[in-house]
Amino acid sequence: MIAASVLTLSPLRSLMPESEWSPPEPHTAASPVADESSDQESVQLMLRVRNGDMRAFERLVELHQGAIIGTVSRMLGNVDDAHDVAQQVFVRVWKSASRYEPTAKFTTWLYTIMRNLVYNELRRRVRKKEVSLDEPLFDDSPREIQHPTAEGADVLAQREELEKALDQAIAALPEKQRLAVIMRRYQETPYEELCEILGMSLPAVKSLLFRARTELRKSLAAYLGEEPEQ
Repeated sequence: MIAASVLTLSPLRSLMPESEWSPPEPHTAASPVADESSDQESVQLMLRVRNGDMRAFERLVELHQGAIIGTVSRMLGNVDDAHDVAQQVFVRVWKSASRYEPTAKFTTWLYTIMRNLVYNELRRRVRKKEVSLDEPLFDDSPREIQHPTAEGADVLAQREELEKALDQAIAALPEKQRLAVIMRRYQETPYEELCEILGMSLPAVKSLLFRARTELRKSLAAYLGEEPEQ
């Protein structure tokens, strides 16, 4: 039987102590996708979740929350919204547990759920015209700098400017291209797994990424010292 408390999570952080809920900073790459051993652990945990094991579910959340929130925050450009979607992802995991079969990597299954929910949120935003190109992709929180030299401060400022430009360029990509770039760049997702998550063939995924990188180079030409293509 599904625990009622899981179905009414608000927020997902309530599943575990606050000290254990530590999403990545917006400009920090999330942890790479699980390797084979950790994926096997996730599969075994999910099989226990299928039998209603709440502790196994909490462990799954602990293992994957950072990567999910990091990916969603880059897709949506808002950390708070990323927490909300992450909550939906893990509630969906719990609700789908009885039908779970370990026919693929756990991360493939998990990120497919995430993909669907992120796409739904992006389309909801478009319908309600909530997306504005003037909004920053990420919250601009102050960063502590340890007595930088003038040269060091200049380099840091240039790096932050480039990061913001890259964030904005990625945010401007179509949703499939955006997700593919984020999964490859920040999650180091293998091509084969990316194919399954996106529901595309390998040539199609490579073509998708080629088009995305071409657009990114155009957007960042000024920062790369290149002439923008006409």
